[in-house]
Amino acid sequence: METRDPGGTAIGNQIRELLLDRENVRMAAPTELLLYEASRAQLVHEVIRPALAAGRIVLCDRFTDSTTAYQGYGRGLELSLVARLNALGSDGVTPDLTFLFDLDPAVGLARAAERLRAPRAGADRIEGEVLAFHQRVREGFRALASAEPDRFVVVDAGRGILEIGAELRRRLDARIAGLE
Repeated sequence: METRDPGGTAIGNQIRELLLDRENVRMAAPTELLLYEASRAQLVHEVIRPALAAGRIVLCDRFTDSTTAYQGYGRGLELSLVARLNALGSDGVTPDLTFLFDLDPAVGLARAAERLRAPRAGADRIEGEVLAFHQRVREGFRALASAEPDRFVVVDAGRGILEIGAELRRRLDARIAGLE
């Protein structure tokens, strides 16, 4: 099953709107962190735990690592606090495998700007952050991947989508077969 964090539930989707709304530029970093954790707690309770109990594989777009990277490294909140709140919000659920799509933040922001040229598109509150913020976030993700190389698969996201997709499939198949 597929889900996303924040979001994935009715309550989580409402929280997601608050988090990404461009009008909320004055949101304090601790408020942001607590909202992410609230959304995650609902997602784990309502979606992830029941799916795992039923023996299903759960594919989640973002989870606790994103909170560590964005709110810990990006916003500068104390990493031990973020870790404690991640444990609470996730109810101890941890990913078995994490794909990290690694890309120079300047390239990523340029891609986002191109995407935003589409009708009705607009940068969300996080996309609107300065380059230095996104660089700190990337450093955070890289530090997490370095600390847990058996769980993380770092993917060069500077390539084309078909090439990236083929690598993901190959790496996932190898991991499931116990070859990687």
